[in-house]
Amino acid sequence: MATIIPIETPSLGDRSYLVHDGATAFVVDPQRDIDRVLDLAQREGVSITHVFETHLHNDYVTGGLALARKVGAGYYVNGADRVEYERTPIADGDVVRVSDRLSVRAIATPGHTFTHLSYAVYEGDEALGVFTGGSLLFGATGRPDLLGPEHTEELAGRQYDSAHRLAEELPDSAEVLPTHGFGSFCSAGSTTENATTSTIGAEKRSNPAFSQARDQWVRETLDGLDDYPAYYVHMGPANAAGPGAPDLTPPARADREAIARSIDAGHWVVDLRNRTAFASGFVGGTLNMGIDGQFSTYVGWLMPWGTPLTLLGESPDQVAEAQRELVRIGIDQLAGAATGKPSEWSDAPLKTFERATFADLAHVRHHRAVSVLDVRRASEYDDEHVAGAVNVPIHELLDRLEEVPDGEVWVHCASGYRAAIAASVLAGQGGKAVLIDDDFGEKAARAGLPMDSTG
Repeated sequence: MATIIPIETPSLGDRSYLVHDGATAFVVDPQRDIDRVLDLAQREGVSITHVFETHLHNDYVTGGLALARKVGAGYYVNGADRVEYERTPIADGDVVRVSDRLSVRAIATPGHTFTHLSYAVYEGDEALGVFTGGSLLFGATGRPDLLGPEHTEELAGRQYDSAHRLAEELPDSAEVLPTHGFGSFCSAGSTTENATTSTIGAEKRSNPAFSQARDQWVRETLDGLDDYPAYYVHMGPANAAGPGAPDLTPPARADREAIARSIDAGHWVVDLRNRTAFASGFVGGTLNMGIDGQFSTYVGWLMPWGTPLTLLGESPDQVAEAQRELVRIGIDQLAGAATGKPSEWSDAPLKTFERATFADLAHVRHHRAVSVLDVRRASEYDDEHVAGAVNVPIHELLDRLEEVPDGEVWVHCASGYRAAIAASVLAGQGGKAVLIDDDFGEKAARAGLPMDSTG
């Protein structure tokens, strides 16, 4: 039996795949850091002979070209895609014989992009599964708006049709193997919570694309589209140009003076520690984007593209992990890095801010007036929010600082990660921020806080 192994990238909400028959392997949608794929193939004792791309990705820089060149594999990219490198063009209906046992059939599934392909994998005559990229996801589909508003409605309709084509051409037993949908902003709508596997039959029973009429589904999909990270605009061009393998050489050491100069120049100096450690003592002017969350997504979303970036971490391993995350979205050059304790990074006194819970907020509101800043996306705020809270989504905060109330500001998101970024921004501006490091969905209403909605 063929072996299908997902390669997870949780910080981007994506999966790549390695598939083999015990000797010969192919890869679908590899991330930029191809050493993970090469190490997996070595552990499995297989040779990679084919690399397939479902589409020109919008949320990460591909490792497909670099991987194919490294191992001498065929690199299969839709022949209709305009790219600046040599590839093996593939089109709807083409069948690629990977080995005596495995073959791959390309299926046109436009919707996420116009040239999107899915790949059905067969062992003999049996369809084992289909690699759906940004087409059919677990309980949802890929979003149709990444190519511009002028194409969104047409692509939404095509996405619906593509899902139905897959359901018609493949057996219910075939596995659905998407690239997106595990927290990726490339998803349209909510994917099935905590799902790790699915099949065509399961999707036909549970995915709204199969339970709603086309017009209704398109309308609800368009109505549900939300903001996506600003860095996405740079990914398509990078993937069309043909990215090489990343250089993961450790960045130059940044000493106290270099860190101070970077902060004074308005460059980005990012503290990778978790929010608990950061709140207890940090260098003024640094931003907290912990490596324990969707680090690369929020760096790419908030940081002006091309801004010099310095990383501060507890250990070289923490910096190396962050560097790996960054090359996945095309941030290859770092100004420097420092490790250790914040007292080693600056001569100035360290700053702190208070951490609290929603119960603390409910208590303090009985005694004094404080402002509440909700940095979740507008759609989250509209569904339910603390009455009187000001909503400035985290990805808009740097451009809307004048809307943040004066005085003591209690800042929250859904769980604390985005709020910690916001608290570090406000502290850097000289404000008094209190981080609500708590679960909004479970704790806010239970704490007795008055709630409201605008949806």
